[in-house]
Amino acid sequence: MGIERPIYPFTAIVGQEKMKKDLLLNAVNPKLGGVLIRGEKGTAKSTAVRSLAQLLPEIEVVSDCPFSCPPDNKADMCSICLDRFERGEKLPAVKRRARVIDLPVSATEDRVVGTLNLEEAIKKGEKKFEPGILAEANRGILYVDEVNLLDDHIVDVLLDSAAMGVNTIEREGVSYSHPARFILVGTMNPEEGELRPQLLDRFGLCVNIEGILEPEARVEVIKRRVLYEDDPVSFTRAWEPKQQALRDQIKKAKEILDQVKVSEELLFLIARIAIEMNVDGHRADIIMMKAAKTLAALDGRSEVNSSDIQQAADLSLQHRMRRKPFQKIGLEDEKLSQIFLSSKMEAN
Repeated sequence: MGIERPIYPFTAIVGQEKMKKDLLLNAVNPKLGGVLIRGEKGTAKSTAVRSLAQLLPEIEVVSDCPFSCPPDNKADMCSICLDRFERGEKLPAVKRRARVIDLPVSATEDRVVGTLNLEEAIKKGEKKFEPGILAEANRGILYVDEVNLLDDHIVDVLLDSAAMGVNTIEREGVSYSHPARFILVGTMNPEEGELRPQLLDRFGLCVNIEGILEPEARVEVIKRRVLYEDDPVSFTRAWEPKQQALRDQIKKAKEILDQVKVSEELLFLIARIAIEMNVDGHRADIIMMKAAKTLAALDGRSEVNSSDIQQAADLSLQHRMRRKPFQKIGLEDEKLSQIFLSSKMEAN
C-alpha cells in the first residue's frame, strides 16, 4: 500500500478570498446550509473543498457504525447506537478527520439515500437498511461537483437533508431515519446550465468566482503548484504553521458562536436590505443574520457590526435576487452600498 499524497493546503490557495470565506463560515457554522460555488473550470474549486477537511477538528466516531455516530452524544446518534448506549454498552470509538464524500452526477436516488430491504421488513419485522452517500457524509463534507447537472429531485433530497440534519427513506409504508449532518458544497460552471431558482434559494451562501487576472498572482499560483508537485510533503510541512493558526481560529469561533449578539438596529438593517434588494421569502434574512454572526465569531468578536452585515449580504443574496430572463447572477453592489450609506446617514 503506497503512501498517501498530502492534500494541498487551504492556506496556500492564492486569491479566491470570497470562496475561502464562504467555506470557512460553513466550517464554523454548518447550520448556514452549505455553499454553492459558481465559476469556470480551473479556479481551485475542488482543491479548496478537499483542503477544507484538513482544517476541521478531528471527530470521535463509533468504529462499527456506518453513520459515524459520536460515542457520547445521544442527540446525534442513530437508533442502533442509541439502543446500545442506553443498554449500558460501551461503544467502541476511534478518532479521525472529517471526510470529504463525493456525490457523482450519475448517482441514483437509492445510491444517495440508501435502500430498505422490504422483504426483511415484511417477513421478520426488521428494518434492514443499506446505507447510501448521505450516511457516509454524516459529520463530514458532502461535495457535489456539477450540481447543476444532477436530477432536480436528488438536489431536493440533498438540500432537505442538509437543512434537517436527517435522512428519511420511505418504501411501501416502511420508513427509516438516520442522522445526516454535513457541510454541503456544490460547485458548477454556469455555462453548462443553471439551477432552478427554488433550488438556488435553498443553498445558504453563494459565491461567483473567476480566474485570477493579476500577472503576479498567476505566477504565484504556478510557483506554488510546482513546489507542491515536486515535493508535496515538504510543501505541506512549510504551510503547517498557517494551517494550524486557521484551525485554532475555527475552533475558537465555534466555541463563541452561540454567544454572538445582533442588535435590534442591525436586525432592521437586515430586513431593509432584503426588501430593497427584492428577494423572495424570509430565508435570505435568516441566513444573512446567521452569516453575520459567524463572521463576527470568526473574527473573535461577540457582537455583530455593520461590516459583518455588508459581507453577509454579499454572500447570502447573490443567488436570491429576482432577475429578468437571461440576466446573470451577480449582486448589485452599488445598490447595496447605497442602502448602507443611507442607513448611516439616518443613524447620524
